[in-house]
Amino acid sequence: MQRVAIARALVNDPKILLADEPTGALDSKTSNQIMELIKRISKDRLVIMVTHNQEIAESYSDRIIRLLDGQVIEDSKPTVLEPKQPKTATKLINRKTSMSYFTALKTSFQNLLTKKWRTIITSLAGSIGIIGIALVLSLSSGMKNYVDKMQSDTLAGFPLMINNIVIDYESYQLELDQSRDFPNTKEIYPYDRQNNARTHVNNINDEFLDYLKGLDKSWYNSISYQGALTINALVQTTNGGYLKVSSNSSYFNEIPHNQDFIESQYERLDGSYPTEYNQVALIVDRRNRLDVQFLNAFGFDTKELYSFSYFIGKKFRVILNDDYYVKSGNQYVENTNYEEMYNNAEIELEIVGIYRIKQDATSEILSTGIGYTTKLTDTVLQNAQNSSIVIEQKNNPDRNVLTGQPIVNEQMYQNVMRTLGGDTTPVGIQIYPVSFEAKDNIKAYIDQFNKNKAKDDKILYTDLAEMVSNAIAMLINTITIILSAFAGISLVVSSIMIGIITFVSVIERTKEIGIMRSLGARKKDISRIFNAETIIIGFIAGVFGIMIAVILNFPINKIIEHFTDAEGFAQLPIISGLFLIFLSTALTLIAGLIPSRIAAKKDPVIALRTE
Repeated sequence: MQRVAIARALVNDPKILLADEPTGALDSKTSNQIMELIKRISKDRLVIMVTHNQEIAESYSDRIIRLLDGQVIEDSKPTVLEPKQPKTATKLINRKTSMSYFTALKTSFQNLLTKKWRTIITSLAGSIGIIGIALVLSLSSGMKNYVDKMQSDTLAGFPLMINNIVIDYESYQLELDQSRDFPNTKEIYPYDRQNNARTHVNNINDEFLDYLKGLDKSWYNSISYQGALTINALVQTTNGGYLKVSSNSSYFNEIPHNQDFIESQYERLDGSYPTEYNQVALIVDRRNRLDVQFLNAFGFDTKELYSFSYFIGKKFRVILNDDYYVKSGNQYVENTNYEEMYNNAEIELEIVGIYRIKQDATSEILSTGIGYTTKLTDTVLQNAQNSSIVIEQKNNPDRNVLTGQPIVNEQMYQNVMRTLGGDTTPVGIQIYPVSFEAKDNIKAYIDQFNKNKAKDDKILYTDLAEMVSNAIAMLINTITIILSAFAGISLVVSSIMIGIITFVSVIERTKEIGIMRSLGARKKDISRIFNAETIIIGFIAGVFGIMIAVILNFPINKIIEHFTDAEGFAQLPIISGLFLIFLSTALTLIAGLIPSRIAAKKDPVIALRTE
């Protein structure tokens, strides 16, 4: 049966009707039926018929315009001027046709609406890869945030440390340049191992200590200064023997000078907080345990169970320089008469309190064992200034009074004096920041001190928390890249699928392509329409992917929270979501370039005759 196709979206004016040419051979009866149909539906409208049949055009048309490749070559009724100027006829101006990007998007969107279910299914299939990458980025972002929070929470346990000797990581990285390993040349290269050492000596002098006093007190909980002087103590056992314990032991350490800070991390189980130089605290672990090695070192009887009262009030004594060192010839040696030293000791320490880390504390900053105050350190150092061995060393700066060996440089002399307590300059500093941001401020403050200083004069610090978090972050980034690569495979496959579906759309709309070309549409206009279609599908696929990933994050977060107590772990950053939508749109556009090019190259005559 013959049919007449009414224009769908090619003409927007409701007063204009576009009719496609009838197909097949026409007899007089059929032609009359067609003309009656056109008259009936074209009341008060201008009817435009696009046809290649010259017989139909001459039989039923009032005006015939012949086109060739979009150019007007003949017009049976050319446009003329007003009757006032009958002799002057104006030729119809053939203007260059053009389709805007907005028109292409609008046309493609309207076409997709006619096949909305196929469009939705195609977009969902195209969103699979986006969903996978979005979930990977959500977990990766959550892991990074978790590590940052963990780093911030553990600042108390990992202070900024400024030690006398540190590893120069910059030189260390240069030394690790693997491109220099296993050279193929037949050459041998000399190098100075000492000059290429990875260590750096921090010159912690009065200039830096005065500069550090200007540090904003709101940035840190406490600053501990570690001296080179060893505090030696003697413990009398129950059987009358004596045991020596020094501050070099892991069981006998200084408590940072900030009671509020310590008590924010530790709870008092019994007794009181040590505030005087002769008071100490006993630190137990989270299970109220004490290492047997500690009990033996301090002469406590080994039992299966202890009461708090067993330790409260226990005493031992600190041995000062004049008692600890005795002169033998031209040098000083350690006194081995423990009983004499114990009886002559001027400082007696007493355990006044028992402390345990709090259940909600982020980290342990005190070692299990005995913790003494900074006042004890100051008292011992003050006494050491006037001790016989220090005075002897000051009078003989070119000889080590402990070994009798010559002192060859100023650095060696300072080391000896610090060991004896004659030089109170610390060899190590621990700064406990109050927050993650405060730690960055402290580091920037120290970096400002190093500005414009020679490499040897700079103060290098060690940030253990940052080192750990950087290592974890590197691992997270590597895993993210690997998982994103796997998810990207499905994204590429879905993009190819969209390209195939676009090609199917080209086949379906072949006749429409021919009509547009016959009306003057350029090849780039046809290509632009199908490119716009792939852009819309890719954009919808990206939006679907992000929406589904965000929805899936809710059950994922519930599962993670159940096992780790971490709330809101998986979070997709807004920037990542926008980037994935752009990526989906770009990939589908690329996948649709070939089908759109095929559509643009179609011959309009052949396209119009296609059913």
